[in-house]
Amino acid sequence: MGDNSEAPKTTVLLTGFGPFGSHSVNASWVAVEQLSKEGVSEDVNLIVEEVPVLYNHVRESIPALWQKHKPKLVVHVGVSSIAQALTLEQQAHNDGYNKFDVKGDCPPDGCCVQNSASCIASAIDMRKVCEEVNAAECGVQAVISMDPGRYLCDFIFYTSLNQDRSCSAFIHVPPLNQPYTAKQLAAGIRESIKAMLRQLQTK
Repeated sequence: MGDNSEAPKTTVLLTGFGPFGSHSVNASWVAVEQLSKEGVSEDVNLIVEEVPVLYNHVRESIPALWQKHKPKLVVHVGVSSIAQALTLEQQAHNDGYNKFDVKGDCPPDGCCVQNSASCIASAIDMRKVCEEVNAAECGVQAVISMDPGRYLCDFIFYTSLNQDRSCSAFIHVPPLNQPYTAKQLAAGIRESIKAMLRQLQTK
């Protein structure tokens, strides 16, 4: 008799941010929620989390999520008012955090992780991911960035890179309908995740 047990699914942790500033509806979480309804593929176990725009929450919750889920890939999504495309961030910074979060707090010394490198780059080649997303013709244009912006987006990315740079990623999305809908953004994130997983499988 054949073995009918299914192959284990690949766990992907995907986060979006809650409201802050002028973003009373955060496009990052709307896009993540949309993708959670649609799924990535049959062999991906997608775990989604909405993260409040709070430094202390990120510092405590993100390492805990890594420990709890032991994901193959972690992708954080955030909104950028200046983004006009799906923006794949290659690296994150440890210091320079002087913008207040939604509770008016800043990290001590403006630093993410004490006594750690000033900058960590993801081992995932975002240039290759970008090429694959654009080749997929999913209705969303992708670009590369080297500066996530010294706010919670940069902070959460560095926090995960400090956990494991081999499988951490960050994607900036534009505000909703500027120009992409939630479904379009979800499609772009899906293609990004698939491209990242393909890279991880070859390593």
